Amino acid sequence: MFAIYYFAVQLSALFLELIALFHPKIKLFVRGRKGVLPYLIKNIAKEDRIIWIHTASLGEFEQGLPIIENLKKDYPTYKILVTFFSPSGYEVKKNTTAADMVTYLPMDTSKNVKKFLDIVDPKLVIFVKYEIWPNYLRALNKHKIPTILISALFKDDQIYFKSLGGFMRSALRNFTHIFVQDNKSIALLEGIGIRNTDISGDTRFDRVVEILQRDNHLKFMQAFKNDTQTVVAGSTWPEDEAILVPYINSVTSPLKFVLAPHNIKLEHINKLRASIQKKTVLFSEIESKNPADYEVLIVDTIGLLTKIYSYADISYVGGGFATGLHNTLEPAVYGVPVIIGPNYKGFKEAEDLVNKGGILVVKSKMEFETIINKLSGDLKYLSKTGTINSTYVSENKGASIQIMTYIRTLI
Repeated sequence: MFAIYYFAVQLSALFLELIALFHPKIKLFVRGRKGVLPYLIKNIAKEDRIIWIHTASLGEFEQGLPIIENLKKDYPTYKILVTFFSPSGYEVKKNTTAADMVTYLPMDTSKNVKKFLDIVDPKLVIFVKYEIWPNYLRALNKHKIPTILISALFKDDQIYFKSLGGFMRSALRNFTHIFVQDNKSIALLEGIGIRNTDISGDTRFDRVVEILQRDNHLKFMQAFKNDTQTVVAGSTWPEDEAILVPYINSVTSPLKFVLAPHNIKLEHINKLRASIQKKTVLFSEIESKNPADYEVLIVDTIGLLTKIYSYADISYVGGGFATGLHNTLEPAVYGVPVIIGPNYKGFKEAEDLVNKGGILVVKSKMEFETIINKLSGDLKYLSKTGTINSTYVSENKGASIQIMTYIRTLI
């Protein structure tokens, strides 16, 4: 089976090389991996002790960040290496100060694995959520390097629990320990004979709780809001904006709107701005304006959304009409009602909060209008809905403490 897997990985690498000629994102994926080993050789000395954390993309990095920060604090003599699978994670976080080194993960071939581990020689390895790479895991187990999986979430339709999933089940058994988010994951793993597990919950709760403890003040947002009810729509896709913009254009009540699109390329920002009939300002030009004069703010930059959510009375999180729901915990932690599109299955926190009534689902422009009018017009209902969210976040924090307690038994 390893021979088939090896062939599939090699074929994928060749296929990606070809696609990279025509696709900018894949080009980053391929080109970035070519510099990994020279980068590591340059930055790792023989005497260095390395803790390696691997994440798929940006969301998983945020999930792993509470653990990374705790490792930096508790093990200051170790170097932290963070690897990414996806360019969308690496390109945003390649200069983060949270880690000592940030790079791509080389493709999971036996040759790459040997070279990578010979250079890094990690004392502890942490994979986040869904990252299961058989060759890396087999080699780490063979070298008796402690390797843990954190914030994992398993479902019965995954390959591990299918009749043909023996190869991937074997990969899972190479983990020293697995920390999962829920009881169902424990039961599924026990069903395939894996018992080196604990329920810790999701480290993302710890991440968003930390947001409350920092300074979230934004002078431009305070001026823009100007004591007016404000709707913040984060990580929106065109499908979300097709729901939002008609309401923005038609509403007569004194509401202000912040739109933070997922795509901040100039062409999209200009198109979005042209579709809005209210007085609209871009973040990139707000310094020369009086923010209070505008009804709509379009955020044409990255890195501000988590702070902007602190000014929301109502929030909308994008992706539920498109490729996948974005982070609903970021507004939820502030005790703000959250509105999303209909495609949220598989996002545990969204499923939980929809059932509790803190996240409200819309499937059409009409449903969006009905819900937002009810929230903005009924302050008691707005407060009750937001409190459901902040309470849920508070009740689910603490995964990092449990994981770090275990890590202290390893190093």
